[in-house]
Amino acid sequence: MTPRRVLLVSPAFHGYDAGVAAALDAAGHQVHTHRYDHLPGLGSRVRYQLRHELPRRLGRGHSQGLHEDRTAAAIAAVRDARPEVVVVVKGDQLTTDFWQALDDARLPRVLWLYDELRRTTYDLETLRRVGPVATYSPRDAETLHGHGLAATHLPLAYDHRAVPQPPGRARDEIVFVGARYPNREATLVGLAAAGVPVRAFGRDWSGHPVDRLRTWAPRRPAVPAGRDLARAHAYRRMAEASATLNLHGDQDGFTMRTFEACGVGAVQLIDRTDVDDLYAPGAELATFTSAAELLDLCRRALREPEWADGLRAAGRRRTLAEHTFDHRVRILESLWD
Repeated sequence: MTPRRVLLVSPAFHGYDAGVAAALDAAGHQVHTHRYDHLPGLGSRVRYQLRHELPRRLGRGHSQGLHEDRTAAAIAAVRDARPEVVVVVKGDQLTTDFWQALDDARLPRVLWLYDELRRTTYDLETLRRVGPVATYSPRDAETLHGHGLAATHLPLAYDHRAVPQPPGRARDEIVFVGARYPNREATLVGLAAAGVPVRAFGRDWSGHPVDRLRTWAPRRPAVPAGRDLARAHAYRRMAEASATLNLHGDQDGFTMRTFEACGVGAVQLIDRTDVDDLYAPGAELATFTSAAELLDLCRRALREPEWADGLRAAGRRRTLAEHTFDHRVRILESLWD
């Protein structure tokens, strides 16, 4: 692949843009990153909460002004970086002016979606204009193909360059790292009630006063919890735990956690039996379809370290061989070429 000047336009979501950028760099490209929703410093975060989040919570705000501001900054990044290719991750907070700027500059681009279309602001006509599209959702890829759009199913990945330090002492606990949704809360509350040593990490779980304020939700479930973890620290806690939970919801794509948990050498307990195209259930991770099955797996992970260690080693080998950002960038290159 011919090396290119690549502008990566991405949300700042957990720093995953750094993993994509590093993979592009390893492939020989010169990469400039623009994080379109980045809020540097406490002051900008407070201004965002007061100007946008508080009015929205009160039902008095709308997102148009925010999107226009972020679009103007992204267009400026295109002008300053002078790229030959633009890779956009999600990008649905950018208005049509951004895509017009790419059209005017005749820039090849590819859009990578890590969410279902129904959770974005995109419509088919916009996607027809901005494509090609890579999406983590196999159903969306099929739907877009049916409408004559250039779309590719591209799963998410593991950032193997953000590896944790060697895990410390094994912790006799089952961990979950991620947002608190009703199905996830019910699962963890059920495990805790059954006596499983479970711990959740994230602002939605944490009882810290700052986290209660920033999530606008003072109530917390009866689950031991910690605050948000930096990604490398989260990897470490998953690897050290007896097992880590990967809990989906109304999703048909697989979350980043699917690849991260196996990648760091954790024992992954996942609520999806259709993962067999990516990993071997029972050999590289463990699947469950009911609360009773999950409870059995948690107890097994706590009492059978040899079984757990087999999953850890096999899942990590498979991830490094097939599921890193380096592997995904090869597909992105073929789409913009």
